Order: sequence, then C-alpha cells, then structure tokens
Amino acid sequence: MKYFLDSAKIEEIKYAYENWGIDGVTTNPRHIMTSGKSFLTVLDEVGSEFKGVENFPISAEINPHLDDAKEMVQEGKKIAALSSNFIIKIPCTEPGLIAARELEKEGVRTNITLVFSPSQALQPARIGAKFVSPFVGWKENSGEDTNQYIKDIVDIYKGYNYDTEIIVAALRNGKQIVDAAKAGAHIVTCGFDVYKNSFYHAFTDYGLDVFRKAWDNTVQEEIVLK
Repeated sequence: MKYFLDSAKIEEIKYAYENWGIDGVTTNPRHIMTSGKSFLTVLDEVGSEFKGVENFPISAEINPHLDDAKEMVQEGKKIAALSSNFIIKIPCTEPGLIAARELEKEGVRTNITLVFSPSQALQPARIGAKFVSPFVGWKENSGEDTNQYIKDIVDIYKGYNYDTEIIVAALRNGKQIVDAAKAGAHIVTCGFDVYKNSFYHAFTDYGLDVFRKAWDNTVQEEIVLK
C-alpha cells in the first residue's frame, strides 16, 4: 500500500518524504488555506521540491466554484503545465467527470475527489482517471459504516480490471488506515499527525522501558569488529 500525505505545508511534506518515504501528496483548498500561503505559492513550493522526482504524484485541486466542464478543462491544463508531477483534482460531479474525461484524453492525469458511494466511483474508472478518492472520515462522522463501501469499490475495480488507483481519503486514525489496507485499496492519504499517531502504541513504550532496565542491569562489552 502507498502512503500519500494530505497537506499543503512544505515543512510537513519534506519531513514525511525524507523520513517516512511517502509516495505522493494530496492537497485541497482547506489545506492551502491552513498553510497561510496563496494557492500558486504552495504549488510552486511543492512542485519545485519534487521537480525531477519520478512517480511522485501531487494532487492539486481546481477552483471549486467552477461548474462548467470547459472552464474546468482550461484550469486543469494550466495547473498541469506547472509541473509534470501535478495531478488535477476534480470533484465527482457530472461537469467534473466530463472535464476529467477530456483531460485524460489529452494526457492530463486526474484525481476524482469527493466520492462517497460505489456508484460515484464507477465513472472515474470507466473514463480512465488516474486516481479516485472515496472519502471515509466524513461518512463515519455521520454514523455510516465505510468498510463495505470501500471493499465494494475495490471488488468492482478488480472485476473489470480498471487501472484507476483508489486513494482512500479523509482518514482520521490508524484503524481507518488498516481498514483501507484490509479492503485492498491501493493508497491512503492522511494528515501528518494521523500518520505519526499510527506509528505509536503504548505497549511499545512499555516494552522499551522493560528492556532498557534489563539492559542497564546487564554487563555490557564493547563490540569489536574483526
């Protein structure tokens, strides 16, 4: 499974790439806002940082106010021209899917976002979108069980040999990461702190404390290489 970082903060992205080996980045308008920087500044920072790095997709979302497919295509092309790493993130609406189909025909890779059902996930795969992003966190916040929904999308894609990769998005904790992995999704995308928390377990700290005390009460000899 691939790990993408859901962030627009260059410091977080650099740290996660250098230390965790993340496989890509996803951004959205809210992440851009929280970064405190302009949309183009964020794109320039992240695009420049990974210039020349192959197979490192960076999803950049078009203006969410656009609801005309032709305008979406025009903006998608402009963003894609800024970096070969950029994937154009487009909402799963009818105009969005029309625009994504045209962009994919013209060689511009897309990520269909704000997907909340298997029926929504079908068309992105049919048109050959590079990625589809079904959301988990928001659905679970409203009391929905998301395990079957992700599994259904995975099973449908496998059944028809679709090439579109599934990015399970809006994850809030380690359990949701594991559920996505068990369902067979290709990728998860999470915030920086969600990944950090997923690396932690209280028993690991407990075990280290036990082992450190044992180490300190054992005769230690210097390792000499021969």
